[in-house]
Amino acid sequence: MEVFPVIDMEKLEGNDRGAAMEILRDACENWGFFEILNHGISHELMDEVERLNKGHYRKRREQRFKEFASKALEDASSSDANDMDWESTFFVSHLPETNLYEIPDLDDQYRKKMREFALDLEKLAERLLDLLCENLGLEKGYLKKAFCGSKGPTFGTKVSSYPPCPRPDLINGLRAHTDAGGIILLFQDDQVSGLQLLKDGQWVDVPPMRHSIVVNIGDQLEVITNGKYKSVMHRVVAQTDGNRMSIASFYNPGSDAVIFPAPALVEKEAAEKKNEVYPRFVFEDYMKLYVGQKFQAKEPRFEAFKAVETVSAQPIAT
Repeated sequence: MEVFPVIDMEKLEGNDRGAAMEILRDACENWGFFEILNHGISHELMDEVERLNKGHYRKRREQRFKEFASKALEDASSSDANDMDWESTFFVSHLPETNLYEIPDLDDQYRKKMREFALDLEKLAERLLDLLCENLGLEKGYLKKAFCGSKGPTFGTKVSSYPPCPRPDLINGLRAHTDAGGIILLFQDDQVSGLQLLKDGQWVDVPPMRHSIVVNIGDQLEVITNGKYKSVMHRVVAQTDGNRMSIASFYNPGSDAVIFPAPALVEKEAAEKKNEVYPRFVFEDYMKLYVGQKFQAKEPRFEAFKAVETVSAQPIAT
């Protein structure tokens, strides 16, 4: 049985760097996911963010979720519940502008610690992007620049709770999907599992580990790498015990960033007689398509933009 890829980032600074970079390459090419330790974010900050998030759910969101849950189970019993998720969630925007101070029901300490955490995650995402550039043979900074658009990247966090579910056979924690964006950094509960990814036709558990960050590849990195790195389907399975915390931060292209395969990678694949080239599009346009197709396969989304390219490339009849 294959072992889920875990990378100790301290090893990237020492004699074991080559081995760590090889794990990273294999993870991006064959898993779409990996877990990192010793990533530079303080354990004390992570513990405080976890404490504040779990406290916020209990005080502000638990009762609302219970009201949703009773109806959700009733609906699930009378249907296949394919369009429902067993989660309580809200979104925080960090870049290009923050809405952290506009979200109601958050206390000052929560806002302060989430701001600190987001700044650390932003730096970590950019460090990881440069490591991916190195592994791909791209110049340092290429991926960050590709994400920039006119206002820089977009960066936001989805804060979720997955409370105990009495009927996980009826309803999903979160339905299977790929992530639309760039690189995703997840701080997940280390006591309550549930996150799974699809690998070789089998659902594989993403192991909860204390003070780790789970990283996964989004659709935009698949396009920029021309398929060398893959975004993969993943889901959350509802659990009968425990309330799973999930803080997923998305480092994505700017809304007007033009996304296309890196020319250096396309040239390399052409030399290897791999002629399939991913499409070119504006990230905002991709997101408009994704919203209605999130829980469907990604390939038709890519094909839709290839079709647009083909049409636009046709000569105008005279």
